[in-house]
Amino acid sequence: MADPLLRINGLTRRFGGVTASDAITLDIPRGEFHAIIGPNGAGKTTLIGLLAGEITPHSGTIHFDGGDITPLPVHRRSGLGLARSFQITSLFPEFTALQNVALAVQAHADHSFRFWKNARSDETLCEPAHAALAHVGLSGRADTPVGKLSHGEQRQLEIAMALATKPRLLLLDEPMAGMGPEESARMVGILRALKGNITTLLIEHDMETVFALADRITVLVYGRVIASGDPAAIRSDAAVREAYLGEQEATHG
Repeated sequence: MADPLLRINGLTRRFGGVTASDAITLDIPRGEFHAIIGPNGAGKTTLIGLLAGEITPHSGTIHFDGGDITPLPVHRRSGLGLARSFQITSLFPEFTALQNVALAVQAHADHSFRFWKNARSDETLCEPAHAALAHVGLSGRADTPVGKLSHGEQRQLEIAMALATKPRLLLLDEPMAGMGPEESARMVGILRALKGNITTLLIEHDMETVFALADRITVLVYGRVIASGDPAAIRSDAAVREAYLGEQEATHG
């Protein structure tokens, strides 16, 4: 069997007396669409931060494509092909959709902040930016200032910015947050199109989306993995139902 693209071994992070990541061990094969679920406070966003390099672990290792990236800073991991989106949009509202994606392309290429003029005109930036916008259905909004995009369109734009860096691993932190049904359905379509093309790690509260998209699902509770398997196995796991899915059903039932 081929080595996994991402290998997490014993990853631990504490904040004061709280263990947000408790010896997490997990392999993500190449091409897999993997979802992380769990109740609030389970440590899902902490895990994404650890993988992206924004948070330093107290112990454990992260291997990406066979190499140990545990000590590497964010920009080095980005250069290797890790890209992430955030729970809260992080865009330049005064710039157009195209300019935002062009900035992401340039920042990824050389981490330069001499980009304000170039990002408006440089074809080496604009060409991949246009392609990324097309991938998420925003071609018609390329020249629209971000501040005038709907919430759902801004989340789509964040995905475009991540895709424009040609990632090998996409880390998505609640891309459906705050969306209505129509926007959610559009995002599901975008994410479904990524399946098999880009290895994806998704954190998402919307269980319908998770079970529709994920090849495998890992369940975190209090920073600890309590189950990991295909959607059918997770649905039928008694410990998962007790710890999380039962809570969801009680909330939404």
